[in-house]
Amino acid sequence: MELFKPGRQFDFMGQRWFWIPLSLALVAISTALSFWPETVWPYGPNYGTDFRGGTEIEVAFGKALSFEGQEGAGALRKAVEASGFSTPDVVQVGDNAKNQFLVRVQDVSVIGEGAKEQVKKALCLTADSKAPVADEAACPPRARATEVKFSAGGDKLNTRYDSDPDLDKVKAQLQTVPGVRLRPSPTNPQVTNQRDHRVEIQLESKGDQLLNSLRTKLGDAVPEHALRVEWVGPKAGKQLRDSARNSVAIAIVFIMLYLAFRFDLRFAPGVVIACIHDAMVVIGVFILLHKEITLSTIAVVLTIVGYSMNDTVVIYDRIRENLGKHRGKTFAQIINLSVSETLSRTILTSGATMLSVLAFFIWGTGVIKDFALGMVIGIVAGTYSSIYVAAPLTEWIDTKMAKAGDVKKRLASPKG
Repeated sequence: MELFKPGRQFDFMGQRWFWIPLSLALVAISTALSFWPETVWPYGPNYGTDFRGGTEIEVAFGKALSFEGQEGAGALRKAVEASGFSTPDVVQVGDNAKNQFLVRVQDVSVIGEGAKEQVKKALCLTADSKAPVADEAACPPRARATEVKFSAGGDKLNTRYDSDPDLDKVKAQLQTVPGVRLRPSPTNPQVTNQRDHRVEIQLESKGDQLLNSLRTKLGDAVPEHALRVEWVGPKAGKQLRDSARNSVAIAIVFIMLYLAFRFDLRFAPGVVIACIHDAMVVIGVFILLHKEITLSTIAVVLTIVGYSMNDTVVIYDRIRENLGKHRGKTFAQIINLSVSETLSRTILTSGATMLSVLAFFIWGTGVIKDFALGMVIGIVAGTYSSIYVAAPLTEWIDTKMAKAGDVKKRLASPKG
């Protein structure tokens, strides 16, 4: 199917001096927004729980929510803030009739550094359980821990004793620490290793505490258990951010190597710059719209990088073919001819993909909707960058290489 008459050509390269500065501006703005501190500009990257760290719970409430004059998501956000949790994100999942919400808070550990010292003191942590203590009643021999380890989320303690521990006394000791509450269970705390006298103590997680606080404020609308509770520590979030950045960089490097092998070296930088352009445009739009940047966003970026490369390779293949056919034309004319010949294919392919993605964007919810938004932006950016980023850069590199070759020839020729 041809959308344009065979033989018709468009002067794409003649318009490049308008589009290249626009592309540079878009990338510069996106880069600035990516590194701009939120203390100066409030619309910096909105990292999700995956990258920022925090606690996320998904709750299906029994009825419509109402709190302090607010309804629905607004009421839930007010209730979470009133519970003492900082910067909550509340997202409705599914239809309004389901009353199902996703709540994210930045709090992760139930035990801060100060509380950890209090817990150690309450558990009578000592290197020698037989050494004398100031308060024998509070620290009997069977309730003196010789080792205390905290889980990353702070919702679990692993302790060790020199003798068979008094679990009732251990439980009473922990109840004296402000803000630390044990998870209700007849087997909590429990001995996990009889020989080494190891004890596991489960505390209420931030998700448990959040649900309990909501229950006091929203009443019987709050179910007994959340549908899902997840948390990511700040250290793990930083590692995920670094891994996500590295994955995009490695993908671009291998794309460059592939193109240098398939075509020649002058073609590779254009695709790499075009892929970086597309990735930064998608991230920039997400930041401007204050969308969450999560692992799904990185998946979108990697998908767009592959899509953009595929579109560019089609144009490059036609350029290489036309270079052999039309030896009298300039490289800019070859690009105009090649892009014009593949324009119908590009529009049809991008249009069909766009229609599929738009269906998810219009009728999708939550993560699917954001993924589709990234794909819509990426398809437009990828199609545009193949014509006005990759091709002009390749033409510029070809011109520079040709001039360098002419200089070498003049220098090598004998003086006559």
